[in-house]
Amino acid sequence: MAEIRFNYGDKFTQTSDSNTGIGSTIPAGKLDVAGAASAGSLRVTGIATLSSVSGFVNTKLTTSTQDMILEAGQSGSVSGEVVIGTGQTISVSTGATTGQGGIQSLKVYETFMPPVGGTADRPTDVKPGMVYYNKDFKTIEFWDGNFWKQVDNMTRSGRALLTGGDPLDGGDQVPRIESLQLSTLGNTKTFGDLLAKNKRGAACSSSTRGLHGGGQTPSITSTIQYVTIASEGDAISFGDLATAVLGPAAYASSTRGIWANGYPGANTNVIQYVEMSTLGNALDFGDATHAAHMASGCASPTRGVWFVGDQSPATRIPELNFVTIASKGNGIRFGDLSKFGRDRGAASNSVRGIFGGGREPALLDEIDYVTIASEGNATVFGDLTLPRWLAGQTASNNTRVVFMSGIAGSGPSYSDFTNRIDFITISTTGNAQDFGDVSYKTYSGGGCSDSHGGLGGF
Repeated sequence: MAEIRFNYGDKFTQTSDSNTGIGSTIPAGKLDVAGAASAGSLRVTGIATLSSVSGFVNTKLTTSTQDMILEAGQSGSVSGEVVIGTGQTISVSTGATTGQGGIQSLKVYETFMPPVGGTADRPTDVKPGMVYYNKDFKTIEFWDGNFWKQVDNMTRSGRALLTGGDPLDGGDQVPRIESLQLSTLGNTKTFGDLLAKNKRGAACSSSTRGLHGGGQTPSITSTIQYVTIASEGDAISFGDLATAVLGPAAYASSTRGIWANGYPGANTNVIQYVEMSTLGNALDFGDATHAAHMASGCASPTRGVWFVGDQSPATRIPELNFVTIASKGNGIRFGDLSKFGRDRGAASNSVRGIFGGGREPALLDEIDYVTIASEGNATVFGDLTLPRWLAGQTASNNTRVVFMSGIAGSGPSYSDFTNRIDFITISTTGNAQDFGDVSYKTYSGGGCSDSHGGLGGF
């Protein structure tokens, strides 16, 4: 055995089996370094396997030519800065992350790749601030502790629209579009006009466009018209429904708008849709479980849920249907509302669907809710400030639903119109509160917003 001392405190040992030790009198491998070691330049001819049995990775770890993997164990501990070069990746094992190798700060100078997948593939073991790329919506999302929220380059105002309806002063009323800010209590403001006076149509929206389809003008119409929600102005022609209907349910994801059920001269079960970013006529989506009208609907980013409506005096049931918006197909039974009621208002965040008001024939003040992702019967949420017939005059953001205007009188004429706006906080239960007033009294109009169903957090 040869022993060489290079400097004070350095002991070089080479054994007969060609093992070499620095600071080790009995080297256990080809190169065994005892204590702290720093190698600025180490050349190995042939195949080399280097392992850290104990200690920390250097306080600044830089790689520019190779991918880097931090495994579990003490060698996976990083106490300082990690810099990854262009086109390289870093992988941190579960053991390294949950043990002592958690990375508190990571600088990425060229490319950052978050977890990627569809809506159904979202991670479940998440902490607030986690980032995810959703391929379904082609956008970055983050977990805020309660919901996945989209991160994009659009500034949504949290604006709700009331479109059309039958006014108190009859046929002389201008076919108004009114707007309000969902985050701030107050009255509506004039936005613009529909193409013609319209009642019993239904509205839906993406984060940028509001669409109003169907209704009476005074004949039953197939017209679809749209506005850009961020900019006040009159509606523009979008295309036509495949089937002209009054009293359908309408709901939308970030890309598709859907109208379900309705009355083209008799009750129908037709479901029809448009791609909201592209002008054109509606296409067939599938069929609801029952033919009906005076329906109402809402949606999460992936699923639409709607009350199918009034079938006939002999078969009035409070049935809900649902579809997966991205996949054409027939409606599937979801469950039942707590009570039958035509002309309800419906809206949602990404978790809960809300249904309020209506008539059976007496006017209702009841508010129900469902969990959109889980089929089942509705649960009572609370009461409106007064019973009323709303039809579709309802809108929402991720936290709040507003119920706008409507008929609040006692039958049979229901002549007592109201311009009252109620609101609820979706995540809780309880009775509605006063929000403000619509600038005119109307019923059987449409309602939508740029931040409904989880499209925004306003």
